Amino acid sequence: MTSRWGVLVLVILLGGMHRFSELRRKIGGVSEKMLSQTLQELEADGLVNRKSLPVVPPHVEYRLTPLGREAAEHLEVMVNWIEEKIPQIMAVRRGRLGGEAQE
Repeated sequence: MTSRWGVLVLVILLGGMHRFSELRRKIGGVSEKMLSQTLQELEADGLVNRKSLPVVPPHVEYRLTPLGREAAEHLEVMVNWIEEKIPQIMAVRRGRLGGEAQE
């Protein structure tokens, strides 16, 4: 859960069930291997349920467990705060980098 991918998966799953390909598309920039490992870790931690349906091609669905939902709701608050404050954070960072260049 502490990886950036884990946080993103949990927050996305707040919206309901998603298939692997949907998660990968929504996250963007994550490899299949990393997403697969992240989902396995979240499942092992009891935060995500994995349901494999007996169809061709394989159809796997991921949902939050009650514990996962609780964690995701807290993480969503943090993610929203970061999105709101990122302009300020970047301005401070630019200011520091500019100040260091002048010294």
